[in-house]
Amino acid sequence: GTERAAMTEISVNGLIKSFEIGNNILDGITFQVETGERVGLLGRNGAGKSTIMKILAGIYQPDGGEILLDGQPYHAKAPIDALTKGISMVHQELDLIPEMTVEMNIFAGRECRKGIFIDRKLMTTRTKDILNDLGVSISPGTKVRELSTAQQQMVAIARAVAFNADIIIMAEPTSAITEREVRRLFEIIRKLTAKGKAVVYISHKMDEIFEISDQITVMRDGQLIGSVRTAEITSEELVRMMVGRDLKSMYEKSTEDTEAFDHSE
Repeated sequence: GTERAAMTEISVNGLIKSFEIGNNILDGITFQVETGERVGLLGRNGAGKSTIMKILAGIYQPDGGEILLDGQPYHAKAPIDALTKGISMVHQELDLIPEMTVEMNIFAGRECRKGIFIDRKLMTTRTKDILNDLGVSISPGTKVRELSTAQQQMVAIARAVAFNADIIIMAEPTSAITEREVRRLFEIIRKLTAKGKAVVYISHKMDEIFEISDQITVMRDGQLIGSVRTAEITSEELVRMMVGRDLKSMYEKSTEDTEAFDHSE
């Protein structure tokens, strides 16, 4: 693959996106992701989490603000463009081609070639290596439609790795998999960051984000509420950041909680 700088950093400054006039989905979001970090992006459904990531992954175009990748302006006009620049997104609705094999999905659009011919043997070898490396036992020649959801997810992750992506975005990755498969996924995420990849983990499941991230960025109503080191925050404080000042409307009895939260904004 192409060699990119060992240190990857993406910074998003003042990002704005609106889908209707006067209705901003994102309102001046600013945050940073660095190599080897696991960043959790937490917020209730509709907070704007996936909109940001779709902008990074080249699915949406922003209406304002700037994104810098290693200090250089970053624009991705399409997902393949983002991939080429080292950013890959593993979607909840996996964009794999069911009728194609695992290896053809992993190398779709940049098949290994010998002259004008596709080099199947090399693709099989590379696919095996990547899957072994991730600790996944799936045969490269299997058709994707024969795989379970969790296995398909592993193929999507393997594709990001094959593209040598530096930043891998996972959007609600556990919505359709079992607890055991979640453990497996977390192991893979830890392996990826140990190799210097950054993983952005988007979820509304607080316990998962708490467990897998080094840093948590909380969004609410299209705004960034804050970014905190995971080790330095409690789940109560996180809930408060997610839902806003007034937890009383959610839990009548928690007046003492609300008191304790006042320092965090």
